[in-house]
Amino acid sequence: MIALRDQWGRSIEYLRISVTDRCNFRCVYCMPREGLQWLPKAEILTYEEIAEVVRQLSPLGLRRLRITGGEPTIRPDLVSLVRLLRSVDGIEDIALSTNGVRLPELSAPLRAAGLDRVNMSADSLRPDRIAAIARRDLGFDPVGSALAAERAGLSPVKVNVVVLRGTNDDEIEDFARLTMERPWHVRFIELMPVGDLRELTWEHVVPSDEVLSRVARLGALSPDGGPARGNGPARYYRLAGAAGTVGVITPMTHTYCGSCNRVRLTADGRLRTCLYGDHEVNLREPLRRGEPLEPLFRAALAAKPKEHALLQMQVGGLRALSQVGG
Repeated sequence: MIALRDQWGRSIEYLRISVTDRCNFRCVYCMPREGLQWLPKAEILTYEEIAEVVRQLSPLGLRRLRITGGEPTIRPDLVSLVRLLRSVDGIEDIALSTNGVRLPELSAPLRAAGLDRVNMSADSLRPDRIAAIARRDLGFDPVGSALAAERAGLSPVKVNVVVLRGTNDDEIEDFARLTMERPWHVRFIELMPVGDLRELTWEHVVPSDEVLSRVARLGALSPDGGPARGNGPARYYRLAGAAGTVGVITPMTHTYCGSCNRVRLTADGRLRTCLYGDHEVNLREPLRRGEPLEPLFRAALAAKPKEHALLQMQVGGLRALSQVGG
């Protein structure tokens, strides 16, 4: 069987799976305050359909999965999906991206079902500011949720911080200090102003070089390979003696498209070959007709763009990041 490669020769082994477009937060950089027009239930892939997509792609070289949303933990019985995906031959790694609110209750059952690791979003360590950025007050405790994931064996624990100038950039050092005592990987992500969220502009972007210079106030930073398991574009550094690492993800200032190894499956069954591209292939209808997906998948990869057009503010028809799981 010929391995999956796109037209640029990049090997595709990583699928991000959105299980819902809904979220219990309304983060200022991710979704409009009023929400979006939600997908009808009949259009959303069932867990069995998601598992069937993975089963058909696994023999072609698919090895790594990430469950995303919206917020994936608000979809009922997410544990059963993890169990289904774990049963697919050839899948080596299953990760979850979450806002962390439900990690205290779900970490242990998700780990028992076969989840390997977790990425948790946390844009502040201050309760009032968390509520302001999320535009919801759900009592979220980032440190408590990360500890719950660590204790359940969901390792490595990655904490993602979207940095917004004038909003939370004064907490960069506070987040970096978490890595001194805990084996966590705190990743600072450059803001991506997209879609309807145009009140956020370049003026709110804090470049990664500036982030690292602020972290360096705590001590010398050394380049680090980061966590042993991971699929993403982060560059990692370690403070002297730290248990964890600090990472930066740079979609705005240093594009990493050349090493892209991923595609995305939206909640309604569309294969999206680039987060900010406008090319999608509907897998849901052929899947429900019982047709093989391999020809569609290979055709989609043949059209995967070389790089995104985010810097030109072209976002592939997205109104919000929540539509594709980031």
